[in-house]
Amino acid sequence: MSNVLKEKSFAFAVRIVKLYNYLCNEKCEYVMSKQLLRSGTAIGALYREAESAESKPDFIHKLGIAKKETNETLYWLELLSETGYIDEKQFASIYPEAEELIKLLTSIIKASRINN
Repeated sequence: MSNVLKEKSFAFAVRIVKLYNYLCNEKCEYVMSKQLLRSGTAIGALYREAESAESKPDFIHKLGIAKKETNETLYWLELLSETGYIDEKQFASIYPEAEELIKLLTSIIKASRINN
């Protein structure tokens, strides 16, 4: 059975790692890119943790943290765009993926609360 959030969060993490490498190697930017790497890869890791949650409230809590990390990732992408470290095309390519992750996480959290 396919797991959309698992697949999308992993693919997003791969893109974040590649963007991090680009920012370090091509733009010599190390501070914001490190924050982006941390928050952008944490999303999928937190989802994997949630898969092994000890309870429904633990599952919801872990996904809530993943949602916060996704929101933080949006912030770093916006800041990198506004400061010229990534161009509009790069921003427009990755930002909607993070927005989609937020929507998926929100939907799963809401459904889990209803079924709790």
